[in-house]
Amino acid sequence: MPALSDTAIQLFGRFTKRLVQGQGGLLNGQDPTAFNTSDPLRLWIIQVGVIIAMSQLLSLGLRRIKQPRVISEVLGGILLGPTAFGRIPGFTQHIFPSQSIPYLTLVANIGLCFFLFIIGLEIDAGVIKRNARLSIIVSLAGVILPFGIGSAISIPIYNHFIGSSVYFPYFMLFVGVTYSITAFPVLCRILTELKLLNTTVGLIVLSAGVANDVIAWTLLALSVALVNASSGLTALWTFLVCVGYSLILLFPVRKFMLWLARKTGSTVHGPTMFYMTVVMLVLWASAFFTDIVGVNAIFGAFLAGVIIPREGGLAISLTEKLEDMITIVFLPLYFTLSGLKTNLGLLNDASAWGFVFVIAALDFSGKVTGCTLSSRYLGFTWRESGAVGALMSCKGLVELIVLNVGLSAGILNQKVFSMFVFEALLLTFMTTPIVNVLYPPERRTRPNDFNGTEISTPSDHKEYPEDDQASLVVSDDFPRRRRFTVVLDSFDNMPGIMALTQLVVPLTDSTNAALAKNSELQMDALRLIELSDRTSAVMKSSVADTLISTDPLLSVFKMFGEQRDITVSTSLAVVPYDDLANSVADHVRRHASQIVLVPWLPPTVGSSTSGDDVDTLRGAKIEYNPFDHFFGTSSKPNKPVSAIQSQFIRSILAQNKRDVAVFVDKGDRTGTSGPQHILCPFFGGPDDRLALDLVVQLCMSSRITATIVKMTKRSAEGASLQWPGQVVVDDRAGAKLLATVHEHQGINVTSSLGFPETVYGPPNTQSRLQSETADSVSWGKYTRHSLEKDVARLQLRAALSRITFEEASSPIPLQALIHCVQQLRETHRRVLVVTGRSRRMAVEDHHQEVKAIAQKHGYIGGGTSGSFELMKKTIGDVGCAFLISDVPNAMVVVQAGEVSIDDA
Repeated sequence: MPALSDTAIQLFGRFTKRLVQGQGGLLNGQDPTAFNTSDPLRLWIIQVGVIIAMSQLLSLGLRRIKQPRVISEVLGGILLGPTAFGRIPGFTQHIFPSQSIPYLTLVANIGLCFFLFIIGLEIDAGVIKRNARLSIIVSLAGVILPFGIGSAISIPIYNHFIGSSVYFPYFMLFVGVTYSITAFPVLCRILTELKLLNTTVGLIVLSAGVANDVIAWTLLALSVALVNASSGLTALWTFLVCVGYSLILLFPVRKFMLWLARKTGSTVHGPTMFYMTVVMLVLWASAFFTDIVGVNAIFGAFLAGVIIPREGGLAISLTEKLEDMITIVFLPLYFTLSGLKTNLGLLNDASAWGFVFVIAALDFSGKVTGCTLSSRYLGFTWRESGAVGALMSCKGLVELIVLNVGLSAGILNQKVFSMFVFEALLLTFMTTPIVNVLYPPERRTRPNDFNGTEISTPSDHKEYPEDDQASLVVSDDFPRRRRFTVVLDSFDNMPGIMALTQLVVPLTDSTNAALAKNSELQMDALRLIELSDRTSAVMKSSVADTLISTDPLLSVFKMFGEQRDITVSTSLAVVPYDDLANSVADHVRRHASQIVLVPWLPPTVGSSTSGDDVDTLRGAKIEYNPFDHFFGTSSKPNKPVSAIQSQFIRSILAQNKRDVAVFVDKGDRTGTSGPQHILCPFFGGPDDRLALDLVVQLCMSSRITATIVKMTKRSAEGASLQWPGQVVVDDRAGAKLLATVHEHQGINVTSSLGFPETVYGPPNTQSRLQSETADSVSWGKYTRHSLEKDVARLQLRAALSRITFEEASSPIPLQALIHCVQQLRETHRRVLVVTGRSRRMAVEDHHQEVKAIAQKHGYIGGGTSGSFELMKKTIGDVGCAFLISDVPNAMVVVQAGEVSIDDA
């Protein structure tokens, strides 16, 4: 036993000693940057940190001038290499020693294979098929002419810088391929950044770019096969083997991958773990095969991406799982390595710089000339054709890959490699400003006159011309909205929009059968998808026609419509975040909708939660990362979730010329399908008139009753709130609140949201008189009918019979209305408030009272003022008072549009 214990102690001692030696660092006086072949991870982590930090810092400035990320990555590598930082004594020896480069290169090449796999996923043959004529003509013109020019310029470059050490036909072939390349992945990012994906130019460039990519990769594969072969016959055999292997992948293996995807349910629920495992095995097996036959491994990875089925958005799901790690970590490594190999110090004479600019000028002119003339031949304008040519001249990632292949094959030397890297950066940098000059936003056109990347399903609805006011006019005694646009943006908002839709659609019971049959109700669901700078988002844009039939939000809402016996037409728009509200406005205008239905999840703030940095959304804290906006990981503003939603709602309210109804979703959905009672405060103004009309329409359903209160604000004299014929409440609490109002006259609540207020034309005396007259007419129309019972239409008479009209006055009208809701909740199962937003032509000023109510409920002070201002600016003073008092079960806030039923 002692011998055994001694042996165990001895083995453990050796293990701990070895462990301590491996863990040695600053505490032992060791240099953390010292390279150790048995433990290269430490230095690799330092290198990755330096590379990512450098590329991200450069991208902060370059992003502001709309330059793609690849420029910052390559430029960062150039600065870290011998051109700049490498001149600092000891920098290269400590951070990028020559012994560590193979390890860094291995990881970078792994990332490159993943990136080529994603490019293969991004290649959609359907894009080429749908635009075959455009794709073939523009892509061939963008390959043949540049290839010829590149072959010609290769002669003087070869004579001046290469020499007889390299076989000239190989060099000429590589220069020709370099000139023929268009960087499709970078091109997609530029189109997204410039908001060109939904334009005619974007359509041409996407379809031609895909075809150009396929041709260029084929040429590059041929070039590599020739270079790696020992003879022409070997090169031919290599190329034929690659062609045969490609056919095997494209047909039997592709069918197998589709069968496996369906078998495992990956086309329905996204890729399963088993399917992902098979995909990774196919990826690396394909890369291995193309590498051992004499063609670079990246071609096998590219082909593996091409054969992944597109059914059910499977390719998009795979891209979403892989793209972030590849984009953030792996690609910067590869392109930084390109920069480390680039030494602009070698371009130390006028001849070298002259060749650089000649190479760039000829490359640009070849692409622009070929693509511009071919686009013009297809019937596009000179501006559109010039923009196509400028975009197709973009080089970026793909040319750098080609150059690295040429350098590793010994076809290019360090000096020529540096010249072409600088040329690629220059042309990529020039793309955005040239396109902005040639094709400014006011000159852009869209296919089929579509504003936005929007796809619609066929509909039996009657088509109305844009801005057809006559189509909005209805009978004065039957002000019913029949054409709705429902906005779907996230699953969180689905319950709210379904509850709002259920309100405005009458039940098809025996009482309302005729109403439902004759209503000609038109419900159009608009699905909004944000177009970010991610590859997966660009892919969604290109397959919008497929997504519209598979999108889960549209499917859920269509099923809801079938249960309600509503025919729902669907539309899907993939647009940048800043254009979401504008897309809604364009859609409403094109479809001549009378009212927009949109849900909003408001913030509710606890006493200890700061409204500036944390939101509590429906009872759950949602924290946001303040570094997202700094590092460009999100296209949304750097704000809490509800602040972003509030900005979206306010953008819709600001940009729509039609009526808008916002359902304020409080999460209380008990009894939504049963009897409901509505309280509608009527102060006056176009928004309140719309609320009045909407309540009358809702009461056409037999399950809804309403109380409409015409409220006026009187002086503080008197101690009670007067309703017609009765005293409702001893207003002692109201008197106390009134004192609070006077006490807080000087309260200033500031907002840090930075979003401009909804802007309306300044009211004048004439417009106010017209509005007050319209208020009296609208109120009298319903109250007179309800009293005389001589309404011609039975449906309107039935609706008015369910409504109680009251007139009241109070020095604190909002508190009086809140108390009224509290009383109604004692006798009704569910109370809904419908109120106008009243951001224009408001009759009463509730500014001080709503601040006092907010103070009472803890929404002013303690860091919660931001949330109060957010609610107030989104739904107005009256709606904000009801929301923070938390008395109604639900609330609808409406805003009358510039083109409304009253005005038409």
